[in-house]
Amino acid sequence: MTTAFFSDELCFWHGGGNYAFTLPVAGLVQPMPGGLPENPETKRRLRNLIEVTGLTRHLSMHSAAAATREDLLRVHPHSYLAAFKAASDAGGGELGLRTPFGAGGYEIAALSAGLAKAALRAVLTGAVRNAYALSRPPGHHCTADFPNGFCLLNNIAVAIRAARAEGLLRSVAVVDWDVHHGNGTEAIFWNDPDVLTISLHQDRNYPLDTGGVEATGGPEAPGSNLNLPLPPGCGHATYLHAMERVVLPALHSFKPEAIVVACGFDAAAVDPLGRMLCTAETFRAMTRQMMQAADALCDGRLTLVHEGGYSEVYVPFCGHAVLEELSAAPVSAPDPLAATLACRQPDARFDAFVAGWIEEMAQGHGL
Repeated sequence: MTTAFFSDELCFWHGGGNYAFTLPVAGLVQPMPGGLPENPETKRRLRNLIEVTGLTRHLSMHSAAAATREDLLRVHPHSYLAAFKAASDAGGGELGLRTPFGAGGYEIAALSAGLAKAALRAVLTGAVRNAYALSRPPGHHCTADFPNGFCLLNNIAVAIRAARAEGLLRSVAVVDWDVHHGNGTEAIFWNDPDVLTISLHQDRNYPLDTGGVEATGGPEAPGSNLNLPLPPGCGHATYLHAMERVVLPALHSFKPEAIVVACGFDAAAVDPLGRMLCTAETFRAMTRQMMQAADALCDGRLTLVHEGGYSEVYVPFCGHAVLEELSAAPVSAPDPLAATLACRQPDARFDAFVAGWIEEMAQGHGL
């Protein structure tokens, strides 16, 4: 049994839109190199790092076919897919909020969803023990008919519904540790009692109006959604405590047949779009927690799908730590910021406040 890694060079070719950071270039907003923070370099540099360290020799490396039209229609309506395809064929454009794409953007987004689909399928069929999909563009903000936050198709939702259509899966838990709320995944599975969606995120970062603790699932699936909005400034200890006190008990209560992680690295301390203080070791430790939960609940069936993370220097080391843990490979890429980040002095009052916040959320969900 191995760890599979799914990626494709074409996903790094996704681009488009005249942006400066998250602002459209217009008026006094001057163009800047790179455009949106969601650019190919964080993902490409992760792929490069695992090749240079030799970690690829301990992974089962794959590409995948693009998600089919049938796959996409299980999540996204024909009207949206038709508009997306037409704009893509015409040279690109933007249909939602901060989701620009160029010519061929539809096909690249379908490939990104296809990587997630193939990764989950490989785990569910027993071909591999666990899997990581380096999907790009990301997906967790995309609702059924509204692309936003760099996300054009909801990769994880496409993968889950494809697996269900094939009879490989009924119940599944999605744990999202991207620094932003997984609003799209929440919305798509809002009334599905067989999908538990859990999002740990920085409170009111993005989107500004979703991600509250009061959102617990639709009328047909009460209790199927769990949000943990964490205050800015939280780091390693807080995330692990939130996992132990809330996420793991929720998973054990739900007893999924598989676990999928929306694996964003933008809760890292040096990310330009987050204000959290996680490290590569945080993501390694959370991966270990998910592996232990998967072993206890669903024969180890664990799939990680790449979402955000915008530090070109640091994302590769966070991703490498996750893949080291998944594969148990005797290869390492020491965290170059470990000594710097270790200098943060804990604030007992802040830590006590956050612990109380987490306890209140746990009790509110009956955990």
